[in-house]
Amino acid sequence: MPTTLSSSHLPGLDLVHRGKVRDVYALSADELLIVASDRLSAFDVVLPDPIPSKGEMLTQMSNFWFAKTRHLLRNHLLERRLADVLPAGVDLALYARRSVICKRLKPIPFEAIARGYLIGSGWKDYQATGQLCGITLPAGLRQAEQLPEPIFTPSTKAAPGQHDENIDFDSVVNQVGSDLAGQVRDATLAIYRFAAEYAATRGILIADTKLEFGTDADGTLHVMDEMLTPDSSRFWPTDEYRVGISPPSYDKQYVRDYLETLDWNKQAPGPRVPAQVIEATARKYAEAVHRLTGQRVE
Repeated sequence: MPTTLSSSHLPGLDLVHRGKVRDVYALSADELLIVASDRLSAFDVVLPDPIPSKGEMLTQMSNFWFAKTRHLLRNHLLERRLADVLPAGVDLALYARRSVICKRLKPIPFEAIARGYLIGSGWKDYQATGQLCGITLPAGLRQAEQLPEPIFTPSTKAAPGQHDENIDFDSVVNQVGSDLAGQVRDATLAIYRFAAEYAATRGILIADTKLEFGTDADGTLHVMDEMLTPDSSRFWPTDEYRVGISPPSYDKQYVRDYLETLDWNKQAPGPRVPAQVIEATARKYAEAVHRLTGQRVE
């Protein structure tokens, strides 16, 4: 049965972070429990209305991709039973499909983004400057057009209530050094290319994706948090893709498009989202899960 969880409550566990979607608990000095809630965020603001089962779908899809990309880079997942770490009296069914036990890593302090198509903030930056994150792009590109090759376009990790901002590669080097910056860039592009090639066989174009990375005590890079989900990527149905428009999508672009019609300054608190928009977005998420993983969301 699908579940709905707006905010987790696990008495006795140390809550170390409550993000826009995920709640993170410390299990030990080396292990974390990450719970994907059904909270909905857009433009870096958490909205009042959750999407039922969203956290379950995000976790299901992330775990699919973590398994499928293990040959490219290590990931944060650990093979431990959730039942062994949940506090007594907590409903296991509520958390079973939305929680993972993982390594405690040192997060890389920027968002790692790969773009294969010109859309979103990338399209806006290109219109204004002809560049994206310091990369000069060919003249005359149109909205949603495929780039000559995928590019690495990092952004800041904004504080709550603030907005991420695109940055150039030199800014990343200044933060973490040239070696680690190069590792993150190369891993981001390798994962994106692999995923985009696979998704194309399932009738989906991955326009862009945001990845999170961290290092262990030995400095080894891992991909972590979530991976290639509708929350962190733009998924377009291949048969409906057109250049020159913002294509239909399987992600929360439907929510963003609705919010763009409002007189809202994109600052907290966020506006209520109509039930029909919530329901339509949930259907899009479920269809993306099915098309990419073959698993149905009941």
